[in-house]
Amino acid sequence: MIICDTDVVIEFLKGNETTNAVLKKENYDIALSAITIMELFYGALNKKELKKIKSALSAYPILSINEEITEIAIDLVERYSKSHQLRIPDALIAATAIWYNLKLFTFNTKDFRYIKDLMLY
Repeated sequence: MIICDTDVVIEFLKGNETTNAVLKKENYDIALSAITIMELFYGALNKKELKKIKSALSAYPILSINEEITEIAIDLVERYSKSHQLRIPDALIAATAIWYNLKLFTFNTKDFRYIKDLMLY
């Protein structure tokens, strides 16, 4: 199983063939961080698009934020927010991947590659 970053899910929803090929290779064995779901819902243009996003993602598990993920994210923000401009949503997504010991599939590797314990897909 892999965790998909928000940018990957956006491309998946747009029907990007390259993204779909990678996900198909993984047998669509993917999970989503609760943060990714929130970012997608927040970015929806209207209620119709929100409903479409909800429907498309309903088959995939959502990994909730727990106390341990929160602690990891706080540590990541402390270590990397000033030196690498790590944003809070990215810290929480990375912390989720670290906690669940899953690879993170992202197209924005520059936002994550410096995080020591994070495995990128």
